[in-house]
Amino acid sequence: MTPAESRGTVVVGAGILGCLIARESLALDPGARVTIVDRDLVSGGASRRSAGLHFPRGATAEVRELAAESQRYWARLAATRPGLPIHPLGMTVVAPGAREERLRREYLPEARLRPARSLPDGITLPPGASAWTGDGCHYADVPALTRALAARLRPRAEFLEGVAVTKIESGSDGVRLALGTGAVLAAERVVLAPGPWIAAEAWRHLVEPLGARVKKVVALHIEDPPTTEDAVVVFQEEDAFLLPYRERGHWLFSYTCPEWDVDPDTVDPGLTPTHLAQARALLRRYAPGRADRCASGRVFCDAYAPEGAPMVRAVTDDGRVVFAGAASGSGYRLGPAVARRAVRLLHAHRSSGTNRKDEK
Repeated sequence: MTPAESRGTVVVGAGILGCLIARESLALDPGARVTIVDRDLVSGGASRRSAGLHFPRGATAEVRELAAESQRYWARLAATRPGLPIHPLGMTVVAPGAREERLRREYLPEARLRPARSLPDGITLPPGASAWTGDGCHYADVPALTRALAARLRPRAEFLEGVAVTKIESGSDGVRLALGTGAVLAAERVVLAPGPWIAAEAWRHLVEPLGARVKKVVALHIEDPPTTEDAVVVFQEEDAFLLPYRERGHWLFSYTCPEWDVDPDTVDPGLTPTHLAQARALLRRYAPGRADRCASGRVFCDAYAPEGAPMVRAVTDDGRVVFAGAASGSGYRLGPAVARRAVRLLHAHRSSGTNRKDEK
């Protein structure tokens, strides 16, 4: 048998969430030995296609709590490292006028929602709809941000890129991870942050009982150059948004694609006529002048939790292996709070020696 190489904490997944978990692990214990393993490059999976939009909203109390904590985290990070690709953004929210009370419950106080004095260029309101202006919004170049965080981690953490985890076993003396290279890692604890790869053979038996599913995520590119004054437009009831992607020089329209149980290894990255028809139908209601300018975009997928909120769960009886994810397309927006929960859960187990299945 191949001798195991000893590690403290192993994070499986080098997307934005995996790098945040490593960052939080080292913030809590600067002397910790942390290894991040990914079968691809840093930010090579779902993070590479993320829209990177953060807005202060949550449909449930738990998601609002995660959003508030993450908002404070991103604001501090942007203030201390102004060179990071995190860009402040205005916000307009469009929703039925009769839903104002619900709207104010879902958005955080930081949003400071108030009736919009005017509509963004090209936006029209269907009968019965109203618009509100809000604060606390930004977007990030998630792949670039993830790589920047990884670069700062590298002096203190080890990255194993292009290395697959083929088997995970937890025992009384720790966790053993077999790698595609033939090496074996022995870890005190492991965090699984695999993004949409929840059904990978190495950990399917651990994650499957959580009930997460994988859904296709589609966003269209609209080839109109945004200005520095343009704000994101959030279509509340449709769970869609129109984002001025200033750094790329075009708009991005994300809508809810109803295609479930897809495989991230086989999902077709190309748009279909159905995707274009679905997106254009919604745009014609609110931004008719942009509907016919949708001709390209991005397609991938993400893991969705059955209750809507991201999951942070111990998936072994000894508590040494924790799953963090199923953020339902909000891995960037809620990532800092999810990472902190994962690290707290691991260290709570380490301190108490008792089994803890959930971190609320």
